Order: sequence, then C-alpha cells, then structure tokens
Amino acid sequence: QVQLVESGGGLVQAGDSLTLSCTASGRPLVNLNLAWFRQAPGKEREFVAVINWNGGSTRYADSVKGRFAISRNNDENTVYLQMNSLKPEDTAVYYCAADGRVLFLFTERRDYGYWGQGTQVTVSS
Repeated sequence: QVQLVESGGGLVQAGDSLTLSCTASGRPLVNLNLAWFRQAPGKEREFVAVINWNGGSTRYADSVKGRFAISRNNDENTVYLQMNSLKPEDTAVYYCAADGRVLFLFTERRDYGYWGQGTQVTVSS
C-alpha cells in the first residue's frame, strides 16, 4: 500500500506561481512513477504531469507545458509540481498519483492505483 498526501494548494491570482507537494509513505519512492492529475468542477479528471522513478524522464499535458514543472526528491519521499504563470483555467482539485510499473510513463487515470485526497487550487482573474 502507498499513502499519498498533497499540500500547497490555495487561492492565487492569474500570473502567480504556486508549488504543490505530495508526500508518499508505505513503499520506497524509487519503486514508483509519480504523477499529477487535476479535476475541475463538472469535468473529468485529467493528466497534468508524470515523472519516472529516478526523475530522469517527464511528460506534460500540452495545456501546462512550459508553465509547470514536476520534480521529485526520493530521499524526502516527495514529488513537487511547480506551477508558474497560472491561469483561471488551471483552477481545479489537484491529485497526486503513483504507479509501480516504472518502465512506462502512463498518462491515463485508469493506470494509477494509488491516489491522494487532493488539494484545491483556485486562480482568480
């Protein structure tokens, strides 16, 4: 079992930056790929970014490419999402997810078996 706890959400203005954190426990982080998803009201949960087990490979949704950066610190069992140039359309609940099949960087919700409880990010215009 893996437990994931997100933090760092809040209310910001358009153009601001925010960093989300997700701390994992229950399993060594080096055995997991870690991802961020988000879900806006009335919409499906969508992929944001994923990072492989050693931080050497990442993928991003087109909507956040160039603005968001995912990183991880395995010694601290934490994955981060640095969000810059935030837009109102980035408003959503952001979820951390983990997957143990480290050879692939999955971007579909169905491929992740471990989820955090989510943290709200609200961007005002």
